[in-house]
Amino acid sequence: MFSHILIAHDLSLESDIALQRAAQLANQHHARLTLPHVVEGQPDAKALAELQAAAEKVLGERLAAYSHCRADVVLRSGQAAQVTLEVASDIGADLLVVGGHHKGRPELFSGTNLERLARHCGMPLLLARCEQVAPYQRAIVALDQSLCGCQALRSAVCLIPSDAELLGINIFDSSGRRDARQAGEQLEIQQGLLQHMVEDECDQLPARQKPVRVEVIPGTLAGSLDERIREERPQLLALGQHSRSRLSEALLGSLPIHYLRQPPCDVLLVK
Repeated sequence: MFSHILIAHDLSLESDIALQRAAQLANQHHARLTLPHVVEGQPDAKALAELQAAAEKVLGERLAAYSHCRADVVLRSGQAAQVTLEVASDIGADLLVVGGHHKGRPELFSGTNLERLARHCGMPLLLARCEQVAPYQRAIVALDQSLCGCQALRSAVCLIPSDAELLGINIFDSSGRRDARQAGEQLEIQQGLLQHMVEDECDQLPARQKPVRVEVIPGTLAGSLDERIREERPQLLALGQHSRSRLSEALLGSLPIHYLRQPPCDVLLVK
């Protein structure tokens, strides 16, 4: 379960979409909600107090339009991504919700606040892009047998309602197999291993009304996953983020960056 949600808000429309999702999740999980707001320069104590009051008023009004839950507003000066991560660490947040890129100000993905947050955030990060906000009812998690794949599964199970559909998909590369028979046998083995892994993980998590479905699909990673996403039309996609080296950390990895650049739905990124 999530108990303290941090919402990165810069007063944009994209941030309002994230605020709506954060408020919905805060109500669902009975969680605290904190909104950091970053100011430029080094204002004195009087100016800071005035800015704090103004931020609380504006953000409080926006939140009240979406939900009856309340939020703490934290005002700090500095660089947006750095301040957000500092506040997350200070308050012990366990979920960070962010909005997408500003549609009116397109920019290169490299170096944006979203990339910096995804690269350095130690907690699950949820990119909210769907304007129609309701509890998730259909979700997909990209599965492998790594620790971060298991973490993505755990976070997805905890985030969505227990009656929501959750499909675990593993993309199996059969290109190096000698023949169709060997590929089919290996596919069957992989299906059994992942099904067993999912059952073991779910035994340690809150009980679900609907079991997690598992599919092992031959093909290429992003291409085959894209196809199943188009067919299933999930509201949430959960991904594990590998951090095997400094290079992989710097580049985020091909799958996370693919879906952060072009999110088909809300995206949950978990290390």
